[in-house]
Amino acid sequence: MNPTPAVCPAWLASLFQQAGGVVSFRQYMEWALFDPNHGYYGAGQVRIGPGGDFATSPSLGPDFAELLAQQLIELLQALPGDGRRLSLVEIGPGEGDLAADLLQAIHELDPELMGRLELVLVERSSALRSRQQQRIAATKINKAFMPPLRWCSLEELAAAPVQGVVLAHELLDALPVDRVVLKAGRLQLQGVVLQNSGCLDWCLLPLPEPMAEAIATSDCSVPPADAPEGWCSEWHGCYGSWLQNLSAAIDQGVLLVIDYALEAERYYTSRRAEGTLMAYGGGAAGLDPLASPGAQDLTSHVCIESLNAAAASQGWQLLDQRRQGEMVLALGLAERLHALQQLPPQKLPEALQRREALLRLVDPAGLGEFRWLLYGRGAGASSLSLKAAPDI
Repeated sequence: MNPTPAVCPAWLASLFQQAGGVVSFRQYMEWALFDPNHGYYGAGQVRIGPGGDFATSPSLGPDFAELLAQQLIELLQALPGDGRRLSLVEIGPGEGDLAADLLQAIHELDPELMGRLELVLVERSSALRSRQQQRIAATKINKAFMPPLRWCSLEELAAAPVQGVVLAHELLDALPVDRVVLKAGRLQLQGVVLQNSGCLDWCLLPLPEPMAEAIATSDCSVPPADAPEGWCSEWHGCYGSWLQNLSAAIDQGVLLVIDYALEAERYYTSRRAEGTLMAYGGGAAGLDPLASPGAQDLTSHVCIESLNAAAASQGWQLLDQRRQGEMVLALGLAERLHALQQLPPQKLPEALQRREALLRLVDPAGLGEFRWLLYGRGAGASSLSLKAAPDI
């Protein structure tokens, strides 16, 4: 994964030197993505959408948000009407496209709900907060109908927990993960070392005892029985602390995770001998994870069993799960494709662009394989589910 030496920038070299020159991959990923001054997300270096580093469902146009809004409205309306304001909480809002388009869609579909709603955006980066503010300010919603809007951290939200729907869209794949490597029949921790030459390289570290115990007692076979020498994959110890913070901030409601996700039997397999770690930048994938730290995205797929176990330990019950292709069809994608055929000839370029975006949402080789995972917390959320596709 690292065919040529990766030169370490001065800001990161300073952090390595303070840490003794060697850190776990998880720590490296935390610095590379979330350092407030130089990190890919922390400093707002990320560029999402056509022409950016990568595209997401919301960046393809408003159709995804308009479909998703129908599901969110159903979930919000089903929560107990005890007089409290309902909160739509998006964690990691990126460029703000999804939040802005969701507000517009909810305003058009259920204007009465807007009067009971607040939008809470959880964002660490001041640079991204600024872009999100500009994006939301550009919506066509009359300010008189705009719901309360605030930016805060989960820790700040915990001071006055809310009820509502939490949306984590393409968030968990960017949480820093540990990497484990099979060497001489036993697992070791993958680390990153700053060499005397000023370059970064991989190294192996002893597996911490708490991690070894967590792996041994999990429902995941790590490593798989037929794993070859050098087999490597991710371990998601990050889920527990994130969900613990979320539990303190939400006293009743649902969490909707939308992300690349795999069952453990497909995640931890000998055929996936380098795990799911990917680096993205400039529209290209499969880059060297140690190259250009702070200037490229690092992601790993969600392991469904690991997330379910961490959620259950923090009081979140798995309510439902579907593939994105199934969900957007249930929410009306086919009807939207049909409606495009009715547009006048002068709108052909718009129709073709929207058609391509809609088809990408169901592409089984891409966005259509995203998982929608719904978790509930509190008695009022225990019976909720995702919208089912109509019988044909």
